[in-house]
Amino acid sequence: MEAALLEPVINTVTELDSLFKPKSIAIIGASQKELSIGNVIIKNLVHYGYTGAIYPINPKMSEIRGIKAYTSIFEVEGDIDLAHVIVPAPSVPQVIEDCGKKGIKAVIINSAGFSEMGDEGIALQKKFLAIAKEYGVRIFGPNCQGIINTDPEYRAYCDFTFTFPKPGNISIVALSGGVGAFIMQSLFDLDTGMRLYASNGNACDVSISDVIRYYGDDEDTRVIILYTEGLSNPLEFMDVVKEVTKKKPVLAMKSGRTVEGAKAAASHTGALAGVDISTELIFEKIGILSFHNEEELCQVAIAFANQPIPQGNRVGIITNTGGPAVIATDELVNAGLQLPALSERAKEILHKTQLPEATIGNPIDVVATGGGIHFRSALDVLMEEDDIDSIFINFVTAPFTDTDEVARNIVEVSQMKKKPVICNFMTNMSLERFQVTSRILKDGGVPCYSFPTTAAKALGALYRYGKTRARNIGEANNFKDIDHNKAEVIMHQAVKDGKPYLSADRVYELLNAYGIPVADWWLANDIEEAMSAANGMGYPVVLKAESTEIVHKSDVGGVAINLKNAIDVAEAASRMVNVFGSKNLKFFVQKFMPGGKELIAGVSVKPGLGHLIMFGLGGVYVEVLKDVVFKIAPVTKVEAGEMLSSIKAAKLLDGVRGEKGINRDMAIEIIQRVSQLVTDFPVITEMDMNPIIALNDKLFVVDARMKIS
Repeated sequence: MEAALLEPVINTVTELDSLFKPKSIAIIGASQKELSIGNVIIKNLVHYGYTGAIYPINPKMSEIRGIKAYTSIFEVEGDIDLAHVIVPAPSVPQVIEDCGKKGIKAVIINSAGFSEMGDEGIALQKKFLAIAKEYGVRIFGPNCQGIINTDPEYRAYCDFTFTFPKPGNISIVALSGGVGAFIMQSLFDLDTGMRLYASNGNACDVSISDVIRYYGDDEDTRVIILYTEGLSNPLEFMDVVKEVTKKKPVLAMKSGRTVEGAKAAASHTGALAGVDISTELIFEKIGILSFHNEEELCQVAIAFANQPIPQGNRVGIITNTGGPAVIATDELVNAGLQLPALSERAKEILHKTQLPEATIGNPIDVVATGGGIHFRSALDVLMEEDDIDSIFINFVTAPFTDTDEVARNIVEVSQMKKKPVICNFMTNMSLERFQVTSRILKDGGVPCYSFPTTAAKALGALYRYGKTRARNIGEANNFKDIDHNKAEVIMHQAVKDGKPYLSADRVYELLNAYGIPVADWWLANDIEEAMSAANGMGYPVVLKAESTEIVHKSDVGGVAINLKNAIDVAEAASRMVNVFGSKNLKFFVQKFMPGGKELIAGVSVKPGLGHLIMFGLGGVYVEVLKDVVFKIAPVTKVEAGEMLSSIKAAKLLDGVRGEKGINRDMAIEIIQRVSQLVTDFPVITEMDMNPIIALNDKLFVVDARMKIS
């Protein structure tokens, strides 16, 4: 894992040039054994055509794989940019010191036996990291594969894998070498080139964030693929990657999404947040496109590597066959794209240039007999249409047309880079004739997919990134009407008391201090005081058993609603005394106000990241439907609005079948105020406001609990 066992060396792009653009490489632990890592790396460098000098280091060998070997790095004349270290773990600290003295600035430690092995390995890792920092050496790994740079100027295959990619514009960084190698192989099988590759194992120094920053500054990287199993420093990751996603797309896949047996949490918010949601929320917050399917991830990367980003969601379809266009349309619409009608000018041109059997509209069906001129006319029209942002082509290779000519016209228009062009290419690749057609399209940079759904998903992803890049969430609101001093006194006393759960009166006073509306309430010390409070408040009322020992009151008989007189209050309070005992038991009295919609808002904490804010349907619905969404604090007004719109029952909030909708502005404001509260007081670890009664003119909290560390 990316364990931060020592403060990493300050990173700059030029530092990592020694890692990714080495002009000379030493293999410390080079071996004659054919299947050893120290042999395979040399073999790969030679096979891939590495352009720099290779220095095998082995005190017992004079040459390895026909290359002169050296007894130590000090025997090598001249500079060494990068060293592979393949020696037993206990020897690594001394090797790193030797590299530092030699002036080597980057080291890939392929050896295992460090933080992944427990305390002894952690101690070794700390030791060599301290030495590396002293000499200014960047460490990649340990327990890792290495890096690959396909640039013809370097052709640096500093890795022991077996796929030899052709140059391209997709760069990969993977915590898991196995998954990284699989993604690289998948792109190779899809006949797609790659730019840079990195799998950094324990990532004790050069982190995933460092690598992504480097890729972000690499002009020839157009799209970045990330695979991770977790983030050791999520805040650093967010700070770095949010700047990269403004320049180029980052496509990510996170494993371990369905870890079962999550520890039970005391609050609904903690339980609903699960064990893995934070990574997905990080991706969303900083503009990373998340994928749950590795095949789709690779397929989409091809589109990003070759096509511009659309300016909007309006797509024009060209097809020479009916059914696949229908399938594609369904998928495109599901992805948020629209098929606008063509202008009268466009229709007029198409009526003159298309075959009589063609369908003039959107989609444009040039029919199976349509040739290069017909596809070209349709392409030119869509390129000139102001209401079209992207072009989707269904192209089946009919045997009675010149498919090569069709392909050449598609390529010519695509290479204008005015609008993205995605092709669902349907053919029989066993026929040499259509292999040529396919090669024309692929060499011309047109992303081609065998299935209409796959092609549509790729275009949908291009649109999604364009939308994400243009999204401006703004800054978190800092409300000026809060009583911070009052809140500070409450929290100070709560921490001093040393109990994890705040009493109800403290919770409500804290909400009041932050301008979060609550239903009228009174905390009574005994039954008579509860009756008196209810009489003063006016009936009907709600009575709740109040004790910091009782968390889910309604589950254990601690709540009585719609009490219509003092006798009802006395009887309900007596029942609670019988259940919970009279010691330390108080009674929370509230005005009962039925009606409205029940919402929930809450907070949970993720280590290393901070607070997650939750919103959704409350009351019993949260138990059954779990229709909730999360955002990372601080939450802006835009993000709060997105929370209301993204729950499954969002339409219910606007009112259906004559019902009035809720006051959305107040709901958005409550979410922001909760976000500010927990940002100001990070000692709050869990919080539930359930239910929040939402009416068309107001919202107010009728039940809340809060936990502190």
